[in-house]
Amino acid sequence: MTTTHDPVAAAERCTPEYRRNPHPVYAHLRDTAPVCPMKPPHGNETYLITRYEDARAALSDPRLSKDMYGAMDAYRSIFGDSSVALDDNMLNSDPPKHTRLRKLVNSEFTPRRVEALRGQIQDVVGRLLDACPTGEPVDLLPAFAFPLPITVICELLGVPPDERSRMQELSTTVAQTGFSEESKRAQQKAEEDLHAYFTDLIARKRSRPGEDLLSALTAVQDAEGGLTGNELVSTAFLLMFAGHKTTAYLIGNAVYHLLAHPAQLRAVQEDPELIAPAVEELVRFEGSVESATFRYATEDVEIGGTRIPKGALVQIALTSANRDPRKFDRPDEFDVRRPGNAQNAHLGFGHGGHYCLGAPLARLETQLALTGLFSRFPRVALADPGREAPWMEVPFPAFRGLAELPVVLEPPGA
Repeated sequence: MTTTHDPVAAAERCTPEYRRNPHPVYAHLRDTAPVCPMKPPHGNETYLITRYEDARAALSDPRLSKDMYGAMDAYRSIFGDSSVALDDNMLNSDPPKHTRLRKLVNSEFTPRRVEALRGQIQDVVGRLLDACPTGEPVDLLPAFAFPLPITVICELLGVPPDERSRMQELSTTVAQTGFSEESKRAQQKAEEDLHAYFTDLIARKRSRPGEDLLSALTAVQDAEGGLTGNELVSTAFLLMFAGHKTTAYLIGNAVYHLLAHPAQLRAVQEDPELIAPAVEELVRFEGSVESATFRYATEDVEIGGTRIPKGALVQIALTSANRDPRKFDRPDEFDVRRPGNAQNAHLGFGHGGHYCLGAPLARLETQLALTGLFSRFPRVALADPGREAPWMEVPFPAFRGLAELPVVLEPPGA
């Protein structure tokens, strides 16, 4: 077994240059240090996996645990004590607990159940586009990309409309905080507020249940094999957070890259059948989840010829794996006509037992968002096409998304 270390490339992941374009760094790591030990800002020994085959294997390796309570010291040093109460969910658990928790919500996110939401999602898309100003620059992220998935997931959960903006604000604070004491305090306060909010909402659902997912989960809370009180709060948070952040960034990335690649956009506009494969290619080319959430080694593990010691944290770079030339031909080219067998092999939604539960919903929302936008405004354009894309700066690579997306929507018939 060998251990390869590339401290220069590791340090580069924390620079503004890297945030603007991480792909050259990942290409370098895939060639020189595909399983790279690093010291991120949180200070815990972490191994970064960058090649496709290694990433795919790691995503389903039972020796790489998702139960971060088993790595509590490391977990607390990264996320703080307040995160524990919100992370008692399927994302941070292993079988049999993961199996039990996932089964309770899985039926709501099957392709068949999600397809039944098509009309509802189209209505939301239409209302949001109706409200967008035309003939002048508009930031499509707050006007369209973020409100769409937050509206859909909140309606599924049964969150009242007048409470949704506050939830989005709090979840943004949770996602974008860093490692300074000020940032940690802001994150802790936001997490405490979210925990209190969902605890109260669940109490309301218990006394006045509705036809929504949270009411259904509350009804089975006390049944055998149901959710505990904290699991229910944490699951509600997970569904809300994962159900809108990643999809919002994906919609933004998708619009940007279609506008930046006019020939690909024309192909989609001329052939509506291409919209589904185009979304898969967009997930592969510039997905919204740069790295899978942390795992930790429960024993010494060898991946790609490198020994990962017991107790080390593991990050799997999905963005890098999805551009690995060992798997994909011309990986740095955006091609909506990429052959399906290669296109659908991407790891943008993960792999194995923790494959993204909401993938069918994210796919449908993105497809309908793009179809609605480019049908209503076929001549939509970047407000400043010569400007470099303003990618979001985050303290560690988790999400890959734009900080803003200014476009000009030409009035219909202009």
